[in-house]
Amino acid sequence: MHQKFVITSFVGDAAVVLTAMVLAYLIRFETGMREFGVQDSVINWSSYFGHVVVGSGMLVFLLVNFRLHDPRNFLAIRKTLTIIIKTCSIWVVTFMGLALMLKIDPMISRMFCVIGFVLATSFLLAWRWAFYCVLRRDDFANSLRQKAVFVGWSEECVRAAKRFSDGRSHQISIAGVIAPPNGEFEAEVPEEIPVLGSFEGLRPTVRAAEADMVMVVDGTLNRTEMLELAETCGREFIDFKLIPSCFQILVSGLQLESVHGMPVLGIGKMPLHHAFNNVAKRAVDVIGATLGLILFTPIMAVSALLVYLESPGSVIYRQRRIGLNGKPFDILKIRSMKLDAEAAGAPGWTVKDDPRRLKVGAFIRAWNIDELPQFWNVLKGDMSLVGPRPERPELIEDFKEDIPHYNVRHNIKPGVTGWAQVNGLRGDTCLRERVKFDLDYIENWNFILDFQIMAMTFYKRGGAC
Repeated sequence: MHQKFVITSFVGDAAVVLTAMVLAYLIRFETGMREFGVQDSVINWSSYFGHVVVGSGMLVFLLVNFRLHDPRNFLAIRKTLTIIIKTCSIWVVTFMGLALMLKIDPMISRMFCVIGFVLATSFLLAWRWAFYCVLRRDDFANSLRQKAVFVGWSEECVRAAKRFSDGRSHQISIAGVIAPPNGEFEAEVPEEIPVLGSFEGLRPTVRAAEADMVMVVDGTLNRTEMLELAETCGREFIDFKLIPSCFQILVSGLQLESVHGMPVLGIGKMPLHHAFNNVAKRAVDVIGATLGLILFTPIMAVSALLVYLESPGSVIYRQRRIGLNGKPFDILKIRSMKLDAEAAGAPGWTVKDDPRRLKVGAFIRAWNIDELPQFWNVLKGDMSLVGPRPERPELIEDFKEDIPHYNVRHNIKPGVTGWAQVNGLRGDTCLRERVKFDLDYIENWNFILDFQIMAMTFYKRGGAC
């Protein structure tokens, strides 16, 4: 079944790319665009056919090189779309470079390259999304999912099982659990997950379960047993995975490095620790915040006037929040509560039907209008359009002691909207769950995820808190 999917994806990609290149030629040289740029009467389909074929072949080769046709990526739509955008970007730069370096007759048109890039990217994204929608159906998805067998069971496994079961397109299914050598599990195994047997009979058990990977809880096996299991997995062509209990959340950030010739496992750089990603994200922030201020200034002006008419006084509310690297800054909001809202006691989160809220405040908070001045915080560099929502210093004093890895969320700029908020975790909700979503965002950041969160913010009106 996997082989059929791989062939289908390859043939589909090749057909889409070739179609895009042919259309790029027709648009560039068979329409009014032929008059732009260098005019060459020699250019016709027969003379340009080689360029179309070479360009198509190069792009298909790059798609293969970046493992777009790996069955393990078929259900990972975000990764698939990222590979397409990355590959097409590399292709257009490389192909245009050939136009400058090589004396090819006829010359490779740069406009042809740009048109081909736009069409190929758009067509591939659309085709792969349609392909994904077909593959995520249960009858296909079940054959694509990797079957995992756990050796031992802990709280980390509970979290892993929950993530594996999220959504129809999850990539891993749990075939069962094998009892560790001492026969004791660190946590209770859910009823829906079968206990397949003991560690002594592991090899025939994983064969019978048709397992694709074995996942071992750190501390379950001693060194000898671990090496024996790793060798067994190698002989059976099964992936061997270790769940490190000492890094409960930041698993995807782990990297194997060499320190003076000795392999060391540690938390490596996150995506937003790379300079290029930071610069690109900042550029999107500046453009987005500028457009936001231009578009929403009339709405902010009307809302501020309504607030002032109901409760005379300052309509812009400054509130201390914790930002990048734990540094405090003043977040800007349109005031939605009475002037003396916190005069009676300690600061706290807003609650449903908060009596301190103005009548107009209920409306502007429901539509996140009170958060619009934060576009100015983004322009100043205190915030990003997307990121973990910043918390008040008075409320988070003990969080870093009570919640594992809480301060990791301060390694990037806070956002006007965030992954936790668009998933319904805003205001007076479980902070531990919010932190999990924040860390998931930090570990797996990419531009597609940012634009997805921004789109979901408008759709769900779940931007801020």
